[in-house]
Amino acid sequence: MDDNNSYLELIDQRLGALQSQLDDVTGGAATVELDQSRVGRLSRMEALQAQAMHTESLARAKRQLIALQHAKRRIQNDEFGLCLRCDEDIASARLQLDPSVTLCITCAEKKERGCLAG
Repeated sequence: MDDNNSYLELIDQRLGALQSQLDDVTGGAATVELDQSRVGRLSRMEALQAQAMHTESLARAKRQLIALQHAKRRIQNDEFGLCLRCDEDIASARLQLDPSVTLCITCAEKKERGCLAG
């Protein structure tokens, strides 16, 4: 398994990028004003659609933020890089791609096929 310090650096970089993304997206998720005298019907629909996309982007970024914080905690607890299902090592290439993964490829595939609960 690779050095945990390199994973900590990777996680910190991604956390910084996510925080910037959250700062950018938060304003776009604000409530859309529906004053019909000021905005046409299509403009309101576009504004509502943009708000929905921003809201989903915000939710996705928050989920990623939480997952990375959990990965950091797993490093601190010497549990990082171990599959939560089978306790086998997660491939370092998989962790480099996404340090927040918690399942080895075998268990992830089983979960995707519906063979594992949760």
